Amino acid sequence: MKNKIKNIYQNLHSKAPVIGKAASFATAAGVIGTNTLTYGMPLWLLGATKVATGSDVADKNVIRIAKHWINTNNLLIDSVLPERDWRIELPDDLEEDKQYLLISNHLSWVDTSIVQYISQGRLPLTRFFTKYNLIYIPFIGQAFYFLDFPMMKRHSKEEIAKNPSLKDRDILEAKRACELLKDKPFALLNYLEGTRFTPKKRDAQNSPYKNLLRPKAGGISLAIQALGPQIDGILDMTLVYPDGSPSYADLWKGNVKRLGVHVQRIDIPQELFTAIEEGDYNNDEGMKQTMYAWLDEIWKNKDEQISRMKADFENSPKSL
Repeated sequence: MKNKIKNIYQNLHSKAPVIGKAASFATAAGVIGTNTLTYGMPLWLLGATKVATGSDVADKNVIRIAKHWINTNNLLIDSVLPERDWRIELPDDLEEDKQYLLISNHLSWVDTSIVQYISQGRLPLTRFFTKYNLIYIPFIGQAFYFLDFPMMKRHSKEEIAKNPSLKDRDILEAKRACELLKDKPFALLNYLEGTRFTPKKRDAQNSPYKNLLRPKAGGISLAIQALGPQIDGILDMTLVYPDGSPSYADLWKGNVKRLGVHVQRIDIPQELFTAIEEGDYNNDEGMKQTMYAWLDEIWKNKDEQISRMKADFENSPKSL
């Protein structure tokens, strides 16, 4: 059945591209909308029960609903999108019942859907650091909270000057969310750039990298402090869209024809790991400098990796 549906959409995109794009987008919007209406309220009720009572049963059912939501999206990608050249490289030893920190560059709203797509059957449920104000988005924002996503508030220097306690409040809340993950499998995703890359942003911050913004260390150091030695590995993911950063609508119209994903394990120096785990990162300038030196090395390698991946698409094109 899945192959028959796939063939129908493939033929539409091949023979009538405009109709094919419209059909894919309409199908995806309909299925995602139906999923949201069908599972949004049960997720909200179970999530509220979890928060109010600490129920493990409610927590497990929240996760089960989230996985169903994600798996449906992944099925849509495989069924209603046209032929594409997606080059995905992952380590062979990843496991769904482990605990990973995952760092990545950030290009598009599509990035998280891609992470969820490549994770199915390979990685545990992905959470990520997100902005606290997203909690006000109906169902989706509350789902982030109920699934223990670390939610960060960004206070201005003026706000902190008026109320210094704001500086630590956000850190404590994010630590609380991280600590809730201690007994669960997870992949905790952190977009170290803190925002989506554009050449304009790169130039504005005078980034030393060709394809990246400067990395920020706060999120990953906070996760290490909260989760400590139980982490089973740190994964570095590199994303490339050779045809330019797509919109979320582009994904479901079938416009993301070419995509590169490279995931590798990376090591953090044990001394730095221990210092972050046991120390006070926010008030130790020496530790911060060591952390940024480590991230700079990772980012230099990632910058080169992006250039290689782009060149590979140009030098070895696939006929679609």
